[in-house]
Amino acid sequence: MARFMERFTQSAREWLIENRWVTLAFIASLVVVLLYLIGQLTSYSPPVFEDSVGSGVSTLGSYLSEHVITCLIPAFFIAGGISAFVSQASVLKYFSARTKKYVSYSIASVSGVILAVCSCTVIPLFTGIYKRGAGIGPSTTFLFAGPAINVLAIFYTASALGYDLGIARAVSAVLMSVIVGLTMAFVFRKEEKSNGEMMLFQEENGRHIGWTILFFALMVGILVILTTGYLPMLTRVIIAYLLTIAVGIVLIFKYEKKEVRTWGRETWDLTLKIFPILVIGTFGTGILAYFIPPDIISPLMGSNSIFSTFIASVIGAILYMPTLLEVPIIGEIFGYSSGAMSPGAALSLLLAGPSLSLPNMIVITKVMGIKRTGVYVVTVVILSTIAGFIYGNMMAIF
Repeated sequence: MARFMERFTQSAREWLIENRWVTLAFIASLVVVLLYLIGQLTSYSPPVFEDSVGSGVSTLGSYLSEHVITCLIPAFFIAGGISAFVSQASVLKYFSARTKKYVSYSIASVSGVILAVCSCTVIPLFTGIYKRGAGIGPSTTFLFAGPAINVLAIFYTASALGYDLGIARAVSAVLMSVIVGLTMAFVFRKEEKSNGEMMLFQEENGRHIGWTILFFALMVGILVILTTGYLPMLTRVIIAYLLTIAVGIVLIFKYEKKEVRTWGRETWDLTLKIFPILVIGTFGTGILAYFIPPDIISPLMGSNSIFSTFIASVIGAILYMPTLLEVPIIGEIFGYSSGAMSPGAALSLLLAGPSLSLPNMIVITKVMGIKRTGVYVVTVVILSTIAGFIYGNMMAIF
């Protein structure tokens, strides 16, 4: 009986993986049933429970209806394309201390866009390049920039919280990552020199880089067109459709079928890893937001003062936030969408949050040691505080 159940479970798992759309439809039906049961339950429950669950459902519905089709779906395809068409080895080879600084720091500072890593996957990548001889400067630049400039998070931030905050997050994260790396390289300059003799990854050859750039330019164009509010919806759909045809032409003539299948597989895997957490997390933040009134947040993070941005940076450094979930957390729990949280504090939290957390610090300490980790954490918190303070006061003026 036990063997039969094991074989049945294995066969069912393989069937669900092969028939992905059926699996997706099944999950969607479970969500519908769950929402129905919640509705039935709230009709027999105290008003507090009903109102809090209603807040969670409202928040989830708002985020899904406004951002899934126009933002998240194109962003998932872009992230899947990055994972499938951009070789990690071709990027990580530039992180050696022997590489010219302007090259290594430039590549490391935009590695989050190139590699599309989250706070979970950045640590093993960082450990690998650090242990194999990368300079501590480029390594820590990559460690910060990896999750801070995640392509999904940047686009989602701009779509949900405003383009001004999304652009400020991207620009500040790139600049901060370089400053963090240079600070670490200066403080531990002896180690930077000693690691310079080691070799990293070998270069991988592929198609002409121009076709890869064109592919991602078209994909980003689709995302930008769909999320912009300056054009009528029909115009946006027509332009996005034409760009999609262009993407198809590039894939047909310049990419192999195996690569296209890999792209689809990577996109699906990213969706399965991130989207369920985003749905559950957004629903949970809506419930928590009901119990956390703006009066609690405003005195702490309601202004663009150094105190508010510092508090936001410290909270971001401690709090663990899965990829993309920082957006509804800041928008709903901390009240940025309702005006309870200032723009400066929001940016500080967006900069410190994805790159740091208590579990993250523990793992980094095992890799770099207490002293180096302490300098890294303090540097990130201070720079996040300053960046939020400058941005918040600039927004207040303009």
